[in-house]
Amino acid sequence: MAERGSTAESGEHGGAGSVIEHGRSAEQPSMTGRPTAPERVWDLVVIGGGTAGLVAARTAAGFGSRVLMIEEDRLGGDCLWTGCVPSKAYIAAAAAAAAAHTSSHLGVTAREVVVDFPAVMAHVRRAMEIIAPDDSAESLEEAGVEVLQGRAVFSGERTLEVDGRTIRFHQAFIGTGGSPAPLDVPGADRVPVLTSSTFWDLDEQPERLLVLGGGAIGCEIAQATARLGSSVTVVHRGARLLAKEGEKASAVIAAALARDGVDLRMGRQVVSLEPGLATLDDGVTVPFDRMLQATGRRPNTAGLGTDAAGVDLDERGNVIVDNRLRTSNPRIWASGDVVGRQLYTHTAGVDGSIAAGNAVLGLSRTVDTSAVPRVTFAHPEVAAVGVAPEEAGRRGMHVTTVEHHDLDRAVCEGETDGFTQLVVDRRGRIRGGVIVGPRAGESLGGVGVAIRNGLTVSDIAKATHAYPTFTDAVWKAAVAEVRAGLKTGVTGRAVGVLHRVRRRRVS
Repeated sequence: MAERGSTAESGEHGGAGSVIEHGRSAEQPSMTGRPTAPERVWDLVVIGGGTAGLVAARTAAGFGSRVLMIEEDRLGGDCLWTGCVPSKAYIAAAAAAAAAHTSSHLGVTAREVVVDFPAVMAHVRRAMEIIAPDDSAESLEEAGVEVLQGRAVFSGERTLEVDGRTIRFHQAFIGTGGSPAPLDVPGADRVPVLTSSTFWDLDEQPERLLVLGGGAIGCEIAQATARLGSSVTVVHRGARLLAKEGEKASAVIAAALARDGVDLRMGRQVVSLEPGLATLDDGVTVPFDRMLQATGRRPNTAGLGTDAAGVDLDERGNVIVDNRLRTSNPRIWASGDVVGRQLYTHTAGVDGSIAAGNAVLGLSRTVDTSAVPRVTFAHPEVAAVGVAPEEAGRRGMHVTTVEHHDLDRAVCEGETDGFTQLVVDRRGRIRGGVIVGPRAGESLGGVGVAIRNGLTVSDIAKATHAYPTFTDAVWKAAVAEVRAGLKTGVTGRAVGVLHRVRRRRVS
């Protein structure tokens, strides 16, 4: 994982800093309890201590810049506290329960499986606590970043106000993240609604969980909770789950959730709520004990003072940036969920580094979106990067598919529902990939490297891959492409000539 932070749930903004009291310099305690330096003009002020802000601050400090990090809540942001870390720890517990329940096809049957839900949640919180020091104020201050707690509000194009105190900067970075959008359904104010930020506060397992939304967060939590023994219903207004993915991947995930007992209500939406009961637009009622909303997010820009700073927002409140991550104020930069582009931890970190370098060194590095990976950590995982198979035809490319029932490792593990696809252009370069299967996120890494470096299917085919692995499917797809190319066009004719010449010489 990149340095953890803002790509799953909140990443709130904040601020504090050195102040002037009664006409003289005063000091403000940092998150570590140590006093900060007297008031100065900071080379870079970073607002928000999630992934984007953490990486931006460390990058700038590494260049020798005077950096102030301002965070209103907890350092580490969404990924650490409400997204990547807790959800994957939760999914790991659910996978263990599922394996115990469903391994009879491997000759292993568990007579009794006991899920201790409070212990599961204790495991989730323990994972967060173990990782938290990596993003702590002490860790940042060791890297040369001063860290202050408080809420920051821009008061001008080069100033911030924190509790009525002024902080001045040469450059500033906005990494305030995003948070779950409010639920706009009649009766929602009478129902305690969980979000991906608050789900991890549960200590009692819900007997019946209602999940609104069939995107990545909804699918991951719904499946994991069902595997732990709850009755789970997903209500999704779309025709298929994981709308960002292709129909083939969506179908595999829908079948997997159904096998795990999730009741899928597709093409439906909740029109009214009352305690313990949701009414859908087809008149069907769904009882529940707890409800999780996973239907959308919004950027954390309200109350940030962007007007005073001359920072433009779009109609949804996202900070508008150019391809160098600079806002409409040339002294202010932004990345992560607050800009509303790819809402992933890894892009927040990479972009935070680009923005920081541009800000404090005057560089002109731009964002490269050609090989941005994404993974939904359901079972099986869905991983994709680059050009989607559905776009290949209209872009003059084609798709090679390896079904996992032809993949030896998948056969050995009884996990043959998945597939691997490569999108290949006319020059044989790999331009995209989709992998659906166990540990698909790990297998996808090589595809991303191939896209970023312009590698061809021949380059992949010539590399020796370990056998038997799930990554072997990428190699098999590349080999299939190369073999097909040997039978057609100029290459095919040349191979035919060589074969005939060789036959005559040895006969």
